[in-house]
Amino acid sequence: MSVTINAHQLGRLIDKTIDHMGSEYVEPLHGIRLDVDARYLYAVASDQYTIAVARYQLNHGDQQQEPWARTIPAEHLRSIREWIDTMKGAGLVTISTAKDRLVFEGPQTDLSISVNTALEFPDWRGILRKQVEQAADGPTFPALNSGYLARFNTGDVLRARVTGDEKPLLVFAEDFLGAQMPARYAGVYPCKEETFDGAHQSWLWTLSAGSKDANLDGAAYEEDRPRYEATTDIRETGETLLQQTLRSGWDMAGKSGDKPEEFLAHCLAAVNGWAAFRYLDALYNVDPRAAAAVVAETAGEFDSGEISEFAWGAAEKAGFDPQKWLDDYEAYRKRKAEERASETLA
Repeated sequence: MSVTINAHQLGRLIDKTIDHMGSEYVEPLHGIRLDVDARYLYAVASDQYTIAVARYQLNHGDQQQEPWARTIPAEHLRSIREWIDTMKGAGLVTISTAKDRLVFEGPQTDLSISVNTALEFPDWRGILRKQVEQAADGPTFPALNSGYLARFNTGDVLRARVTGDEKPLLVFAEDFLGAQMPARYAGVYPCKEETFDGAHQSWLWTLSAGSKDANLDGAAYEEDRPRYEATTDIRETGETLLQQTLRSGWDMAGKSGDKPEEFLAHCLAAVNGWAAFRYLDALYNVDPRAAAAVVAETAGEFDSGEISEFAWGAAEKAGFDPQKWLDDYEAYRKRKAEERASETLA
């Protein structure tokens, strides 16, 4: 029984769940559970206060196998994560089961760890199904441990559902589902109010000085950033690329006949904008952190104003000959100039 996943995605499954695993005093929970069904590979961890599930959709070939599950002991997680970091993100890792082992086969090296197949892991599907399917329980004002909340900081945009004062908080993201148990509320200051009405009443005097129409809409504020400074935000970068593609496409209209050079310039801008967006989107789906790092690094290169130097160095590093490109381009420009001059004389 085996599944195949790329290195980046396997690293993400571990990173999204590792902060939720139980302590060494609860052996069944002291690790990350790899659970495979006919559609997904899941990584699951819980310490009984929080539970986190990250999943990866299997390719068609892997979906023919029988379901299986094994718990990676906590003491092996660091070595597995370091092993993943030694390979390129797109490198494929095959995870297979043996009698009492999990085997990770990479492009260059393999890693084998011992596992205890007798450990009983909780029915995490049943636990989360119960919470997801239950209706919200009236006006809710649950007490939550902020330290546990921090465990869900994986860089994703999260959606949350509050199901009741003494019921778990549900957290959703792309291919991620988690839950946090409510705190056993002791009524200790500064959150001594046990109901929302009580908390509201305690803040009335302070908040009454504010306007009822006030908001924190992002449109009401503008970043104090020069127009030429490139954004480091990945979503804003994607929006800019899509806008460039569409605007260039709109500008192409009516330029093909009377202004062919402008038409070609807009065509090139539209093609490059769309290509850049597709590449960025693909990288984000493989590894959001790598995509964000590339956007931030590229923004710094834009702001430095040395793009030509960076491109020249990248071309040489890739084994190309940018000097030949320059010579060919200069010859092309010279030829075009001579053709225009001859047309003028004629």
